[in-house]
Amino acid sequence: MAAGEGERRIAIRGLTGLGELNEAVRLQKEIWGFADIELLPLRLFVVAQKVGGQTLGAFDGERMVGFLLAIPGLRQGAMYLHSHMMGVLPEYRNLGVGRRLKLAQREEALSRGIRLVEWTFDPLELKNAFFNMERLGAIVRRYVRNQYGTTTSPLHGGLPTDRCVAEWHLDSPRVNAILEGREPERGPILQRIVIPADIAEIRASDPEKAKVIQASASGRFEEYFSQGLAVVGFVKRPGEGVYLIGTWNFK
Repeated sequence: MAAGEGERRIAIRGLTGLGELNEAVRLQKEIWGFADIELLPLRLFVVAQKVGGQTLGAFDGERMVGFLLAIPGLRQGAMYLHSHMMGVLPEYRNLGVGRRLKLAQREEALSRGIRLVEWTFDPLELKNAFFNMERLGAIVRRYVRNQYGTTTSPLHGGLPTDRCVAEWHLDSPRVNAILEGREPERGPILQRIVIPADIAEIRASDPEKAKVIQASASGRFEEYFSQGLAVVGFVKRPGEGVYLIGTWNFK
């Protein structure tokens, strides 16, 4: 199936009714392989809808193939959204479904005057890093060690759940440029953090080596962020993914 065909047939809309919310709960297990105790419960989805969060779904006909959950937050007197979870079934990846979910999230947030969405992501998931930085225009200025503890998901490989905090400034010049297909202003690149492109295979076959790579990257992220720097881009090169570190001035 071509990407264009997949994008045309997938509908993005808000979730309605307990049945659709329950299906989003079930999809967590199918996408990530979580144990039941680690699933976000139905009650959280219900509460998110009632207190100004977002529950969005991607549908192929009547089948839900992806979802997004965000909850409201308050920082320095301004409301923002914490995008807590987004997932797409494996057979529907690479069809632009995740990006369409995020763009629907952005449109809905801006319609309410919300200009910031944040979420966390695993810095060892290089495809996600590229998507966040280069397809959406997010930046990163914060790093959290072992945010969720060790989980049962095979995708985490038993490693600490270290996370970058993505900031998506929805109407910034940087985001507007990227969404319009233009190159954003980056300023000088002052540092780089390199991750092997085969880190997923390393995590599966040699967890101890993966932990060393993770720990080294974690220390460098924290060092650079303590200096007031930010991740302002991500490039894919043969055999590696590279986080680009520079200054951030809302461009």
